[in-house]
Amino acid sequence: MEPATPMEISPRVLPPSDQWSPALAVPAPVCRFENFLGAERAAALLEYAISREDDFTAGTVLDPLTGQVSRKGRDSLVLPVTSRVFSAHLADCLPLVQEVLGHRAPLAQSLTVLTAHGEGGHFGVHTDASRVRDVSTALSAVYYLHRRPRGFGGGQLRLYDTAVVDGRARPGESYREIEPEHDTIAFFPSGAFHEVVPSTCPSGRFPDHRFTLTTWISGAEPAPGPDARRPYVWQWLADAAEGSRPLHDAEEDHDGARPVALPPPGPDTRLGPAVIRRTP
Repeated sequence: MEPATPMEISPRVLPPSDQWSPALAVPAPVCRFENFLGAERAAALLEYAISREDDFTAGTVLDPLTGQVSRKGRDSLVLPVTSRVFSAHLADCLPLVQEVLGHRAPLAQSLTVLTAHGEGGHFGVHTDASRVRDVSTALSAVYYLHRRPRGFGGGQLRLYDTAVVDGRARPGESYREIEPEHDTIAFFPSGAFHEVVPSTCPSGRFPDHRFTLTTWISGAEPAPGPDARRPYVWQWLADAAEGSRPLHDAEEDHDGARPVALPPPGPDTRLGPAVIRRTP
């Protein structure tokens, strides 16, 4: 409990420098909810996904330069879907998600696909710029489903930091990983570089796959121009993702998903900020 004597770090240990030029690593903001749909709805949705095994097709990617559709860097199965109930849950929690992520742009529509990853399933490093018209304001959401105990290994979502060097943004080398826990959902900027690390599925059975509902949420139209109110992290993410944005708007989503309007939040929003802050 005796007071410590301060020690001076000598110039031999930390020599003086004429230049200070560190690289800034900006982590992508993420907002995660557990027990998002509840046990009953999550179980029903999982069984629905399993029952549609024959309707899944191979997932694709869109080359940002050529506009060509391919499967390069991706091994997964997809099924475009819509759900009024799931959209209502998204709308109910979006006010809180936007507050947590520092997101201020209006959101009006979503695209959703069911995905399944089995043995060797993966999705290489990418952004979701091909899914939305304005990557600087759009959100991505990944909702996880799987049987318990898990029949697969791996499959984590890896979110990369954005490195800012000399005022220029690019994908960083550091990252954080999100476990694919059943009935959880993670929201993050669509401009963030991310990947799905390879999964294993020893049984090879479809019910043992890693399932998700992956949704891209955006405004009805691109933002008219730079927004001074937008946090710098969103601007840096958009700058870094610029090279992955398609040069021309695609006629339709390359996995066949179609946009649907988001409903307004319900009057009794159970996840909204007003409810979180309400006091007796």
